[in-house]
Amino acid sequence: MTFSIEAIGEIRSPYQQKFAVPRQPGLVTAACAEIHLHGDYAHPDSVRGLTEFSHIWVLFIFHETVAAGWQPLVRPPRLGGNTRKGVFATRATYRPNGIGMSVVKLESVQADEHGVIIRVRGADWVNGTPVIDIKPYLPYAESISNAQGGFADARPHTALTTVFSTEAEQQLCQLEPHYLELRLLISQVLNQDPRPAYKKAAHQEKVYGMSLYDLNIKWQVSNGENQVIQISKDF
Repeated sequence: MTFSIEAIGEIRSPYQQKFAVPRQPGLVTAACAEIHLHGDYAHPDSVRGLTEFSHIWVLFIFHETVAAGWQPLVRPPRLGGNTRKGVFATRATYRPNGIGMSVVKLESVQADEHGVIIRVRGADWVNGTPVIDIKPYLPYAESISNAQGGFADARPHTALTTVFSTEAEQQLCQLEPHYLELRLLISQVLNQDPRPAYKKAAHQEKVYGMSLYDLNIKWQVSNGENQVIQISKDF
């Protein structure tokens, strides 16, 4: 059977590219995002009662990878990229229908004659991600105390901490008033160690870059620390 799915809205996220997006929702609590509903779905009635819930499920499309199709076997980054698992035993982006789901904390809902904007925290989406559905999170049904998480049974952890160079500190002081929790956002993202798995074992002080909002952040890993070198406007 074939079905047609229409996007109901779009994500506005600080993540401008797939690189550095956390592997799961909620890992970077400072990552705030907005869901802008479209067309007939952007009606105040469609979100009536939503603020009674603390968290929501967001179903979306992996729009940057869906055209590449799916693979029956994938290499989860959690396992270092060296072990193959069935796609249905992972949350890989290369899926038969390219559908993802994230549970995030609901911050607020703005619904008026201008449209509907849903603000959430703990986002793991690239900016511009199409949303196909929103559902409330139900603790009694979806929080299972004795559940098993297979190869991802515990929250990922790295021993890395994040520090800012003198130059980066000065730039941060100028930028922080204009970006929500910018220092915390950069630190939480880098503490997840977004580097490719094969780079983590290599002892080289390579300079990496990532885009958050319209900012370009450059950093390197040295002596067990993420050292932020520069924060600049990405013109």
